[in-house]
Amino acid sequence: MLAVAPAVDFRCGRIGGRAEDKMPITNAQSGTNVNEIADGIYRISTPIDAIPGGFTFNQYLIADDDPLLFHMGGRQLFPLVREAVASVIPLTRLRYVALSHFEADECGSLNEWLAAAPNAAALCGRIAAMTSVRDFADRPPREMADGETLSLGAHEVRWLDMPHMPHGWECGYLTERRTRTLLCGDLFTQPGSKPAPLTEADILGPSEALRSHLDYFSHTRNARALLERLAATEPSVLACMHGSAWRGDGGALLRELATILERD
Repeated sequence: MLAVAPAVDFRCGRIGGRAEDKMPITNAQSGTNVNEIADGIYRISTPIDAIPGGFTFNQYLIADDDPLLFHMGGRQLFPLVREAVASVIPLTRLRYVALSHFEADECGSLNEWLAAAPNAAALCGRIAAMTSVRDFADRPPREMADGETLSLGAHEVRWLDMPHMPHGWECGYLTERRTRTLLCGDLFTQPGSKPAPLTEADILGPSEALRSHLDYFSHTRNARALLERLAATEPSVLACMHGSAWRGDGGALLRELATILERD
């Protein structure tokens, strides 16, 4: 398992520091913390008590020449997430604030981010732009076509349309080519207030147990085809929005989820 993130030295443009140079908790009151879960990809996580046993809201920062934040959090979380991002990069360097679908915990603080990061643009799929983001955002978004790639520097992300997977017509995900990280949003949502930043343990079981009580999936008839498309990217890290990020054979786990959904 990866260690907690070392310090980032942007004067030389690379991640540096010793293993003991850690940056876990950025806000002692909230417990917001930052950990590197793949090379140059940081999980920002804030625990809350929204459900019994606790819950987490995660965002993912890709630190590169053109840094990208995947999911922004709601407006009430903005000060905490802003503080966490600023512990890794200056906010003035942030280039993209991305969302998988239009919902408060994904992008409620979008305009706060556009104000705090003057060089940033919202990044989303074309359906999200058409239905919500062009009207909501204070600056025009960077619209991604299905299958389009975007270079951030050493990292390259690709947008994949995923309508109604698990919910929202406009839903889509980003996959990062070099680290084989899938920014998979609400897929594999896990409960708990203090999950490991990155795990190789079972996340499908806890996720399905939660879904049995909070059925937030759309039950699209295209679930198998959509999940197979994600599996074909052969992710080795799943960057989940709620709970731990996961490392392993992501393609196999996505296909296992598809089999479960076919039985619903």
